Amino acid sequence: MVKAQQAGSTQDKTDGPPTLTALADLARLVARSGAPHLKLRLIFAILLTLAGKGLGVMAPLVLGAAVNRLAAGQGAAAAVGLGFAAFAIGWTFVRFLSAASPLISDVVFAPVRAAAQRTTAAEAFAHALSLSLDFHQTKRSGALSRTMDRGSRAVDFLLRILAFNLIPTGVELVLAAGVLGAKYDWRFAAGAGVVVVIYTAATFAMSNWRLEHRRIMNAADSEAAGVSVDALLNYETVKSFGAETRAAATYDRALGDYAEASLKANSSLAMLNGMQALVMNLGLGVMAVMAGFEAAAGRMGPGDVTAAVLIMISLYAPLNILGFAYREIRQSFIDMEEMLKVTRQTPQVADASNALALPRPVDARGASVRFENVGFRHDARANGLEDVSFFAAPGTTTALVGPSGAGKSTIVKLALRLLDPQEGRVLIDGHDARQVTQASLRAAVALVPQDVALFNDTLGANIAFARPDADEAQVWAAAEAAELADFIRGLPDGMETKVGERGLKLSGGERQRVGIARALLADPCILILDEATSALDSRTEAAIQKTLQKARHGRTTLVVAHRLSTVADADQILVLKAGRIVERGGHHELVARQGGEYAALWRKQTRAGKTSQVAD
Repeated sequence: MVKAQQAGSTQDKTDGPPTLTALADLARLVARSGAPHLKLRLIFAILLTLAGKGLGVMAPLVLGAAVNRLAAGQGAAAAVGLGFAAFAIGWTFVRFLSAASPLISDVVFAPVRAAAQRTTAAEAFAHALSLSLDFHQTKRSGALSRTMDRGSRAVDFLLRILAFNLIPTGVELVLAAGVLGAKYDWRFAAGAGVVVVIYTAATFAMSNWRLEHRRIMNAADSEAAGVSVDALLNYETVKSFGAETRAAATYDRALGDYAEASLKANSSLAMLNGMQALVMNLGLGVMAVMAGFEAAAGRMGPGDVTAAVLIMISLYAPLNILGFAYREIRQSFIDMEEMLKVTRQTPQVADASNALALPRPVDARGASVRFENVGFRHDARANGLEDVSFFAAPGTTTALVGPSGAGKSTIVKLALRLLDPQEGRVLIDGHDARQVTQASLRAAVALVPQDVALFNDTLGANIAFARPDADEAQVWAAAEAAELADFIRGLPDGMETKVGERGLKLSGGERQRVGIARALLADPCILILDEATSALDSRTEAAIQKTLQKARHGRTTLVVAHRLSTVADADQILVLKAGRIVERGGHHELVARQGGEYAALWRKQTRAGKTSQVAD
């Protein structure tokens, strides 16, 4: 499903009716689900289901024959009793087979449903991860997770209900009407057909009316999930501002909206069920009266009346399933539709069809980075990067400085190819970043962000995330290089210590050191440090700076910094302002420029530092 939809854009409209499109998606999904013995399971399960429906129609005829034999009452009582008992046992056996066949069918087909649901969930999850930064910046994690969960469960339901309830129910309706017309009277079949048409039309009409209630209820459910996950992920922020009551009240309002939508959906469901019960029982009453008149006229025996009534009941019982199936199928299509909207999203940053792996430099010199007339503008910002050009030679350090919002982080994202330039191009070691695979580019570039986010796993797993194949000695070496090893040895569980949700059990400085260790373990050609020591104390920062100086050897380094003292030794410093490079050069050169942006920032920071020392 994901692969089939990747060619479309977010605005693409699917061809054909939505239901047929969804059915086609469902069929393709089953075909590639990888279920064992898929064709055999599918054929055997359908045959078992159809056999069960056929036996269900035959069972009343067997019981009718038993009652007729008993009513005839001719011959020895023992013979009559034995004949009735034989038919009754046969009726019981046929009913058992009728009930057992769908159960066996469900067992046979269950691995296919499970494989299809797993494939759906895995593909939707993988596709969501492949989507670009802009998509995830506008989505709520909780709502997205709930959408994918509902969509995968809808696939399982649709497979079960379509293949083994809806289609077999149609077959059973045709068989039952045929038996009534052939064995008794055409008016029975005609009456049954009229009731089926009325019941089906009314059910479809009311179910369509209920769809909007379901959509509103799903939207309210996703909103409530998004609110709760947002608050739980930002637990520290909520606590630090004493906003627990406010966050709980927001969640309560979201739940209130969901409860209101749910009540409307349930009320409309009750109305639908009431209508179905009315039509069904009126039809059954009419059929029972017709059978009674036929028996009074001598054209039907008592057993035939019994069989006709039982066939009516078995005929209308599938109508209950039909109503339920139609409602749930339409509702599942809504859930599946929401998931398909995610899988139809096309990443703004994607590998070109002819993309090649970025070759790693043969010598330990690092890789060059070149920006050529790069322009990029965010939708939510008035300003963006304009005509940014620079060259970072292999093995050199380039610092990006300037006020907040100047475009430093955008340059970092462009170098990582989390964004693609709208103008110009970014070259990594002479290769256009858009012409190499993202996997090979990200393997060559490692980022230590200002706010390091960790998985709710062990310290060892978080450090090794950059290289899952790294052995324990390599992980410890990276921790040593990041000045983290002594801290880990002092923990009761060492490397097996759990860091908590997003690493919140660690301090900001400890999280940053884990991020540095992770980047060093990746052994990149290009190292990007985005305020990598901003959360560290002065003593630890000095130690880390020495470590990073060693780590820069043989690597090209991009450093984003607010504290200019940390980049004074950079080979070149780029000063950004309002998305443009306004100055470039070495530290001493820039400080010496009278009236320059860098010199003004340097004076401001050194003056603030002296004031701080006097205050201390």
